[in-house]
Amino acid sequence: MKQVTLIATGGTIASSSDAKAGAVNAGLSGETLIASLHEPLEDIAVTVENFEAAGSYALDLATIHRLCQRIDAVLEDDAVDGVVVTHGTDTMEESAFLAWLLVRSDKPVVFTGAQRHAGQADTDGPRNIHDAICAAASADLHGVGAVILFEGDIHGARYVTKAHTSRVDTFRSAGHGKLGEVDHGTVHLYTRPAQPRRVLETPALDPGVELIALGLGASPRLMRLAAADGATGVVLAAFGRGNAPRGFAAATAELVAQGCPVVVASRCQDGRTRAIYGKDSGGVTLVEQGALLAGDLSAVKARLLLSALLAKKLPATALAEAFALYA
Repeated sequence: MKQVTLIATGGTIASSSDAKAGAVNAGLSGETLIASLHEPLEDIAVTVENFEAAGSYALDLATIHRLCQRIDAVLEDDAVDGVVVTHGTDTMEESAFLAWLLVRSDKPVVFTGAQRHAGQADTDGPRNIHDAICAAASADLHGVGAVILFEGDIHGARYVTKAHTSRVDTFRSAGHGKLGEVDHGTVHLYTRPAQPRRVLETPALDPGVELIALGLGASPRLMRLAAADGATGVVLAAFGRGNAPRGFAAATAELVAQGCPVVVASRCQDGRTRAIYGKDSGGVTLVEQGALLAGDLSAVKARLLLSALLAKKLPATALAEAFALYA
């Protein structure tokens, strides 16, 4: 019999309407979630652990670093075949990416949740949990790294994102597509990542990295304010291939000189950054002033990678080289 551990962290899947608070709040245990399943699990035993429950919008990097360490500790047991993490959808892609990056084990790690809370008659939680457990018990997912399972679809953690605020099929992997699906308990894996996963060892996650979204004619004042207030790094969600409005190259040079690295990602859903355009704050100028390019990582995930690397206290050249390995 396969053995899966479910680690419950809260989120919509563990929430119900709180009449006194006038809101939906997390509070259901992992045991309650397992008891809600509509279909039996065939030849799979489930052990439940209740982690630090909260809506995923309220989680922080230190908590998810502890979660990744706990996942590894659970998977060290030879009897455990995989882990399911129930989690809120708001930041699920970020926690799953960190698990993809930090968890040492190659056993399946499957994140899932719900868009409709447990008090709703048509909640999507029970089916997602059932499918996620089946995926976590499957040897096919060995070596893939952390994934998200939602509405039967399996998405790799590197590229997946929450694409709709409320639909139950919210998760998408723009430009890459899903890895597979679960159909009535049977796992079908259609593709695997072409490149092997590189595990990143880090003692912590630096919480001081700020993410700044750019718009037409935006000013770099937020960059300077962040650095002046102690930011340890800045990630820009920039235009196209990695370009910014006027003035951002000069601000980048200032921050880099102060020891505050600047990463340039694209606000586009698909494609890679590349230094092509010049003049004031085109990608060429930004790189000349010391910016690092995020490759095909979203700005959200580039921030997490930078946070993990900064905690290693690498010198600037080594930081740039390490960042390029994952971008």
